[in-house]
This record gives sequence, C-alpha cells and structure tokens, in this order.
Amino acid sequence: MTASDRRYRWFVLGDWNGFFGLMFDNLTVLSFLAGILIFVFKFPADIVYSRMFPGTAFGVLFGDLVYTWMAFRLAKKKGNSDVTAMPLGLDTPSTIGIALVVLGPAFLGLKAEGMSERDAAMMTWYLGMATMVFIGIVKVVFSFFGHWVQRIVPQAGLLGSLAGIGLALIGFIPLVDIFGMPLIGLVSLGLLLYSLIAGIQLPKKTPGVFAAVIGGTILYYLIGPIGWAGGAYAGPPPMELHFGFPVPTLGFLEGIGPALKYLPIAIPFGILTVVGGINVTESARVAGDDYRTRDVLLTEAVATLVAGVCGGVAQSTPYIGQPAYKRMGSRAGYTLLTGIFIGLGGMLGYVSFFVELIPRAVLAPILVFVALDIMVQAFLACPPRHAPAVAFAYFPTVARLLAIKFGNPDIVAPATFQKLMTEPGKSLPEMLVTVALGNGFIVTAMLWGGFLAELIDRHFRRTIVYLTILAAFSFFGVVHSASPDGAMYLPWTLTGLAREIPYQFALAYLSFAILIFILSMTREAKEPAQPGAHS
Repeated sequence: MTASDRRYRWFVLGDWNGFFGLMFDNLTVLSFLAGILIFVFKFPADIVYSRMFPGTAFGVLFGDLVYTWMAFRLAKKKGNSDVTAMPLGLDTPSTIGIALVVLGPAFLGLKAEGMSERDAAMMTWYLGMATMVFIGIVKVVFSFFGHWVQRIVPQAGLLGSLAGIGLALIGFIPLVDIFGMPLIGLVSLGLLLYSLIAGIQLPKKTPGVFAAVIGGTILYYLIGPIGWAGGAYAGPPPMELHFGFPVPTLGFLEGIGPALKYLPIAIPFGILTVVGGINVTESARVAGDDYRTRDVLLTEAVATLVAGVCGGVAQSTPYIGQPAYKRMGSRAGYTLLTGIFIGLGGMLGYVSFFVELIPRAVLAPILVFVALDIMVQAFLACPPRHAPAVAFAYFPTVARLLAIKFGNPDIVAPATFQKLMTEPGKSLPEMLVTVALGNGFIVTAMLWGGFLAELIDRHFRRTIVYLTILAAFSFFGVVHSASPDGAMYLPWTLTGLAREIPYQFALAYLSFAILIFILSMTREAKEPAQPGAHS
C-alpha cells in the first residue's frame, strides 16, 4: 500500500449520510426537551432556548470535536484510511427522562411554593446545571471503573432498565405525537421503518432519516392549511433567533441544594451512559476501529461537565451504532459537521428555529426507532434465559410514566390527586403505590432485573443481596419514595398513609429475601436449571 493509499480521507460522500442521521438525532432530542418543558410544564420558552440550549449544544460541539480528533489520531497510528469517528450526541433516555422527572416537576414544585414563574424557571435552570455537573463528576469517576459496574450488575438489570425507558418514555410519548398528526406522523414513521428497520434502500440512496424529516415537514405545510394535519395549523414560525452564548458560570452552585433530592434519578442515567460507552467502544473495535475505552468515556464525561458549567441541562454520550455509520461510508467529517451545526446552532439560535419549524410528529418517529433499537438490543444482548428479568425491569418506568401523567395538573386536578394519594381502603391507595413504584425507577429497574437474573441463574446469595439493598433503599426513599416529588427522607418523619410505604415495602423485600434463603436450602434448589426453561 502506498503512502497515498494510506492517507486518511477524513471527509467522503458517506459523511453526508452520517451527518444527516447524527444531526437529526440531536435535533430530535432538543425538540423533545423543549416540547416537554414548554408545552407539558408551561416553562418559559426564552429560558429554554437562550439559557439551556447554548450550553447543552456546546457540550455536543466539544465532544464531537474531540472524537473527530481521536479518529485522526487512530488513522495515523494504525495507518488506516477508513477510520470512522465515534458518534457523540445528546443522550436520548436521560434528556427526556430528566425533563419529565426532574426539571418539569421541580419547576411545578417551585411555583407551588410561591415563586414567580420567572424565578422558578431560573432556579430550575440552576438545578439542571447542577444535575449535569453531578452526573459529569460521577461519569469521570466511573470512566475508570465502568468495567466493574458491568461485571457486578447483570446485563438484564443494566439493559432492562434502559429498555424500560425506551418503552415508556422514549417510545410511547413520541407515539402519541405521531398519532396526534396521523397523516404526517405515519408517513414519516413509515419511511423510517421501511429504510432503517426493514433495511430497504430508498431511491438515489437517500438517507432514511433525511427523507422522513424533510418529507414529513413538507407534507405538514402542504396539508396543514386545509385542515388535514390534525389539530390547529400554526403556520411557519417567525424567523426569530434566540441568541445565547455558553459562557462558563457558577450559577449551578445555586442549584446544588435543590438538585440533591433528584440524584437517585439522575446518577443512574450517568452510569448507564458509561456502561453504554463501554459497549459502543467494543462494537467499534469489532468493526475495525480500536479506540481506547477510557478515552471515549472521559470525553463524554468532560463534555457533560462542560455543558453543565456552561448552562446545559442534558448529558452527552457516544451513540450506539458506530458500525452503522461505518457501513454508511462515514469517516470523521460527519462528527465535525454535526458538532459545528449543533454547537453553533445553540449559540446563534437557528437550532431553536428548526425545533419550532419541524413538527414534533415528524421528529417523533426517530425516537420510536431509537426506542425499538434499545428494547430489541436488551433482549438480544442478554442470555435468552434472562428475558423475563429484562421484561420485569420495564415495570418501574411504566409506573413512573403513569405518575407523571396523573401528577400533571392539566390532567388530574391537584385536589383530586391528593385525595387519591391519601384515601384509605382495603389496601394502600393505588395512586400512592403507583407513585412509589415509579420513584427512583432507574435504580429500581436495575435492581429488579439484577435480582431476577441472579435468581434464574440460582445465585441465591446474590439474589438476597439485591433484595436487601432494595429493602434498605425503599426504607429511606432512595427507591419507592412515598413523596410525590421522589425526595428521600427519614421514614419516621412521614405522616398518614405515606408512612406505611417505607415500612411495608422494606419489610416485604426482607421477607422475600428470607424466603429465598430458606428455599435455597432445599434439595430442588441445588438441582441445575433446566436448559431452555426460560427461552
């Protein structure tokens, strides 16, 4: 091979395919972040666009620039001309999850305490920044111990908890948006299912994501004026740019106190991206690009820290699917283009314009595709016998989704919600139990999937350890908090039926652990598991 053949061709035609895919993925996540805050929780739009977006987008710019440089470095080291950069973008599960279960509820809670809408929004922004800083610090630490987490927690717990988020938060909520504008949403979804799920090439090798977004948007503005789009047609948004620059600030210090009670929700999101980063790096190695795992993890950790300090409220992560970008023919140009487009767009305001221009029903199918991929991979990557454990890990996120919907004052009046939480009956109130099951849902899902996987493998001691941890966590509200906002507590400070939750749940888990201990002594428990019993 000549020196000319080995020269790294860092930008090729395939980089355009990669750019549209990665860029629209990030744009979709930003759209749902804005949509959830502005339309669901009535958050002031200018704070989202001019305060939260710039720092969030800057984290993507920072991370993609580093990953682009890493591709050049690897190409030079290996003498390869076809190295594909690691894709980085906003983490979909945590961005949507934190918007739904941290930022939105915090904003409503601050207003309920008497803060003005503006002050509550600013404090929520500080809280979001502090949450990102906490997550970034945890990710820096766990980037050195990611393999340890991966070893001690069964994949059913790690991937099952992520798949539950895919089902309830990433998949179902966008599906409602799709069928809110059925003609437009299903056309866009159909194009994605045709090209990405069925794997059928579109004419002229048109990227499926590009076709779905552009085609759906054009269709919306064609049929919207005649009333066929579903809902009220708003027309194109005004050409208004929300400028904002990601200047480092110590504003996150004001949000540290309020952010502490949300850490049981937020920190697991960070740990999941660390484990995901390990898996993504391994898939890149198998595809031929041998990146150092620690470099990949440290980059996403620092990018999250940078975003938080500069006003961002969403963490970045290496995206699943580096081999897919490699099959597209992408090199390093697509990450450079994406980083620049998203990063500058957050500062100059054109990203917020595109977020308002493109209907959510058009972007929602991208998230449905991501949700399908996450759910399918959870089952495929785990041993078939652990499939029940993966599925069992779904339930806490479903409970959290229901609690979010019921806790929205536009759906259930606050007085009615409070009555349902405290109304006595033959058992604990259904609303109280639903809220408790949903609080701390990621930790709960990881532990549920973990203990059931260990039980299936007849690792009884490990099962008992998981159940004991669940008992301790539920006693102090780390999981199954009886408080609607998911706060931790000392259980004896609670009043009314809420006080029953920590004592009843902790005792139930301990009783379950004792039952497993007793049954583990039986002759049947010592027999080997039957092959294929759970497949």
